[in-house]
Amino acid sequence: MALVMFSSKRSKPLMAAIFLLIGLLMSTITGIQSIGVCYGTLGDNLPSAPEVVQLYQSSGINRMRIFDPNPATLEALRRSGIRLILGVPNDDLQALASIPNAATDWIQSNVLTYTPDVDIWCIAVGNEVSPTNAPTSQFANYLLPAMKNIQSALVAAGLTQIKVSTASFSQLLGSSFPPSQGSFSDGVSSFINPIISFLVENDSPFLANIYPYFSYTGDSQNIPLPYALFTAPGVVVQDGNLQYQNLFDATLDAIYAALERSGGANLQIVVSESGWPSEGDPAATVENARTYYSNLMNHVKGGTPRRPGQAVETYLFAMFDENQKGGLETERHFGLFSPSQQSKYQIAFN
Repeated sequence: MALVMFSSKRSKPLMAAIFLLIGLLMSTITGIQSIGVCYGTLGDNLPSAPEVVQLYQSSGINRMRIFDPNPATLEALRRSGIRLILGVPNDDLQALASIPNAATDWIQSNVLTYTPDVDIWCIAVGNEVSPTNAPTSQFANYLLPAMKNIQSALVAAGLTQIKVSTASFSQLLGSSFPPSQGSFSDGVSSFINPIISFLVENDSPFLANIYPYFSYTGDSQNIPLPYALFTAPGVVVQDGNLQYQNLFDATLDAIYAALERSGGANLQIVVSESGWPSEGDPAATVENARTYYSNLMNHVKGGTPRRPGQAVETYLFAMFDENQKGGLETERHFGLFSPSQQSKYQIAFN
C-alpha cells in the first residue's frame, strides 16, 4: 500500500479542509435522518398497516410517530428499521396514573410484545395536555404521575434506553416575542415545571408540536405569510444579535428560552408535529403546503439562531389526509399522501 505524505506546512490546511468536509457531510446525513412523519389513522379509506410501512420504506422515511399502540401498526413495523415514537392516548392517562400495575401491563402489551423487533425509542405520554386548554385540562393532574409510572415500568423491564416524554405545544407559552423572552405562562408553570424536572432527571427530550400555519391564520394582520413559509427575503425579527427570517425558528427558540428559565437549559427539543394543510382555508393551498414542507425539511438540518448547527429532529404532520378527523375542514387535509398512496407534493425524503 502506498502512503501519501504531506509536508507540515501543507497538511494543516488540507486536514482542516478534510475535517470541514466530513463535518458538512455528517451534518447533511444527520439532517436527512432527523425527519420523521406522523401516522394517524382517523380515516375509513386508508391503506393497511403493512402497506403504510412499505410506503415509509419506499419513500425513504425512517422515523414514525403514532398516537396510540395500534397492534396492526406495531406488527407491521417489526424488523422494518423504522424508529418509532409510540403514543399514549390522553384517555389512558387516568388509569396509568392511578391503577396499580396499569403501567406495567401497558408496557407488557405494547412494548415488550414488540421489542426489539420494533425500534421504539420514545414513548409520548399524552398529547397537548394543559391545565388551561379546555379539551385536555381534565387530564392535566394525571399526566406526570402517568409519565413516572411508565418510566418505572420501563426500568423494571430493563428498557432504560426508551425515553419517556409528553407532546407539548406552543400554547403553553405566556411570552414568545421576541424569542429570547420566551417563558411559560403563569397559569401552567406549576404544571410544566415538574415535567421539565422529570425530563432533565431522565435525560429525555422535550417534545413540542409547532404549527406556524395556526399562528399565521390566527394573526395574519401582523404575521406575513412568507415569514410562516420560510420564504421571507430578509430578516423579519431582530432579537439582540439573533436574526429571524421564519416563524418556525422564532417559536422553537422561544420554547428553548422558556425551558432555560424553567431549569431545562440542556434539554433537547424534538418537534413532534409540524405541518400545513392543503385545503379548507384561503392559506391552505397545495402550493403553500408544498412550500412549507419542503422548506421545513431543508431548514431543520441547520438548527436555529439560538441553537445553530444542531439538526432538529422533526416529525411532519401527517402521512395521510384523514377524512374522519373532527374540527375544521383543514384538519382533514394535512397529509403528505392521499389515501391512494399518491404523493401530494413530490417531496424527496432521501
